[in-house]
Amino acid sequence: MSHSKNPFVRGYDGLSVQRLLAISYDDDCPLSYLPLHVSQSHLPDSQVERHACVFCDDFALITEGQNVPPELDAQCPSHGIARNLVYAVMAEEAGQPLHVGDTFSEEAAREVVRRLRFETGFYSRAWEISSAHITVEAGRYLANLADIATPSGFLFVAFRIPYSPAVGVKLIATPWTDENLQRVEGITAERLQREHRRKGMPESLVEVLHLAALADVRLLIFDADAPVLDGLTLYDDE
Repeated sequence: MSHSKNPFVRGYDGLSVQRLLAISYDDDCPLSYLPLHVSQSHLPDSQVERHACVFCDDFALITEGQNVPPELDAQCPSHGIARNLVYAVMAEEAGQPLHVGDTFSEEAAREVVRRLRFETGFYSRAWEISSAHITVEAGRYLANLADIATPSGFLFVAFRIPYSPAVGVKLIATPWTDENLQRVEGITAERLQREHRRKGMPESLVEVLHLAALADVRLLIFDADAPVLDGLTLYDDE
């Protein structure tokens, strides 16, 4: 299952703010949005907005009141006016850039990023889902782990909920991406999956735990009375 189809994923990855010029260059054409060349990224808004510029497909350069090196000017065949600046909130999805929205000040953009970002360790990392998302066999396997000291190599700890048939899991070293697991444990996500299967973990439990851990979930509770999570496999075991 791809990252974008993982039902545990919430929020956006790789949130950032990008300063872009809204450039007009032809009465019949829509505005073009481009970043300033790195050599002019220090310019304040007052020296950019409503100033003449040249641009190419990748960047723009303010020419009014600025000295543009000939080699850079030669890369910019188009001329226009930087009408105003926008601060684009950007994210990543499956390694590709994703445009979330625009604001007209850096402060406002940073506030949007702060509100959208799920800060690690604070909230939205505990889930309660229906136990129908794992097989009866997997439920028994998890309950047995909750009654013993779960092996440390599993990178999770199973536990029972007092006065309830529900079983919980505390996931460790999340997210279970290759990058993070290599840094923390010196293993890959595929190797961890192989280890779980080698120790007899039912496939339905492998799938759910790895999807949750990939989305940086830390606490996951399986309860027959909990809601079904759209997009996650259901098992109709007798």
